[in-house]
Amino acid sequence: MRKPDRYRYPAFIGLDDATGRYYILFPDLPGCTTTGDTEEEALQNAKEAMSLHLFGMENDRDEIPIPGSVLEARGENDEPIVLIEAWMPSFREKMETKAVNKTVTLPDWLDKEGRSANLNYSQILQYAIIERLSISRSIVRKIKRKVSV
Repeated sequence: MRKPDRYRYPAFIGLDDATGRYYILFPDLPGCTTTGDTEEEALQNAKEAMSLHLFGMENDRDEIPIPGSVLEARGENDEPIVLIEAWMPSFREKMETKAVNKTVTLPDWLDKEGRSANLNYSQILQYAIIERLSISRSIVRKIKRKVSV
């Protein structure tokens, strides 16, 4: 399944009187919502929230809803409508190359030896997994170059 490079969805923006914060709701993406202290922050957060929501749907192989018409969208309180756009190639790369924490269990004596030798456990584990899966080091270097740019 080819994933689109860009998504664009209408969203409602409003100001919550109780909190003084701006909120953004996506009528076509249930559960996707965000807030911000300023209108600008809420709009930026909306782009991130929508990207993350759609990335999760892509990974779960959920059907991505077709964006509704801006002309037909109506909020409960007649909130203004904004179009939020997400550029997915860079977001996907960021999500797929981010570091994740893993808990590793070692015997105490081995941990003491490793710490006294100033070993970098994360690096050793990465190299061991690369070796075990027979992943080419040139591919790893290429990925690292893309991430550091």
